[in-house]
Amino acid sequence: TTTSTTTTTTSTTTTSTTTSTTTSSTTSTTSTTTSTSTTSSTTTSTSTTSTTTSTTTSSSTTSSTTSTTTSTTTSTTTSSSTSTTTSTSTTSSTTSSTTSTSTTSSTTSTTTTTTKTTTSSTSTTTTTAIANPCISGNLLWNKTGITVLGSVAAPVSASGVFLDSNNTLYAADEPVNGVVWKLLKTAINATIVAGNYGSLGSNSSQLFYPNDVYLDRSGNMYVTDMFNNRIQKYINESKIGITIIGNLSAGSALNQLTNPRYFTFDSTETYMYVADAGNHRVVRHLTNTTSGTNGILVAGGTGANNTNTSLNTPFGIHYLPSISNDLFITNYGGHSVIRWTPGASSGSFVAGVPGVPGSDSTHLSSPMGIRID
Repeated sequence: TTTSTTTTTTSTTTTSTTTSTTTSSTTSTTSTTTSTSTTSSTTTSTSTTSTTTSTTTSSSTTSSTTSTTTSTTTSTTTSSSTSTTTSTSTTSSTTSSTTSTSTTSSTTSTTTTTTKTTTSSTSTTTTTAIANPCISGNLLWNKTGITVLGSVAAPVSASGVFLDSNNTLYAADEPVNGVVWKLLKTAINATIVAGNYGSLGSNSSQLFYPNDVYLDRSGNMYVTDMFNNRIQKYINESKIGITIIGNLSAGSALNQLTNPRYFTFDSTETYMYVADAGNHRVVRHLTNTTSGTNGILVAGGTGANNTNTSLNTPFGIHYLPSISNDLFITNYGGHSVIRWTPGASSGSFVAGVPGVPGSDSTHLSSPMGIRID
């Protein structure tokens, strides 16, 4: 007869305890074999009952930056196997005895883990006040001016002025005289480089209310000829102007201008931006363009309004890409200054109260020229 093995394993998790128990049992098996002419064999086998129970419990609690996790697992497995064999033989007899040992082992283990994490962050902001250089310090404006062009007896109604890299001064003498003056740094008397003094007109040697002047690095001079609705270009110090934008007729087409006032150039002198006052817009043209070529609308053009999507009689304009990609534009009719990214549908007011003239520190009254440094 052979009888074999009952095994029970139980695993329970508790806190900080490990228990191990080992039990040994001995089962004796006796086998008798008899040999005769007749053999009788009986075999009985009963096998296997298995039960498995598994329970898992998990709990997680989080508060601020503290985290605790507890995990408990219980597993029970029961296995039972019974086997019986009977064998009988006649003639010879042999008896053998066999002893086997069965071991039952039980182990209990518990693990608890607690993790706590705290994070602290501190941010400090420092604000530095910038003094106004116009009222204190080494950059204080000189309140005493020196007259370098014009006099009481012979006034120069300078509108736009330009200073080249040699500190030569150019000034557009807008009404009455209708000319552009040039004054060398070391000179006392200025000379006329465009227009006929006191003779306003529309031919290539005349100007009619010149507003602004610019000299590029190649020595070419550009003049906005307001009442002739055109931009004149003078090459190699010639006094004969070439019309590169607009014509004598006012209009709103992109190859026309209506009372252009000031203009500004990009750093490469590839483009010029013209304040087209009568059309309440700013248009961009190539500096090597010719008359009849369309410009590109870059600001305004929706009528005279005091909203941030419009311009109101733009006069002054300046563009300095090393400081900002925006155009800075004075609204003469809107009593304000607006900054506008070329091609955008709107700008942002930076000075004055749109549509409201005034003389206090928050207002402007018909602003004209503008420069940013």
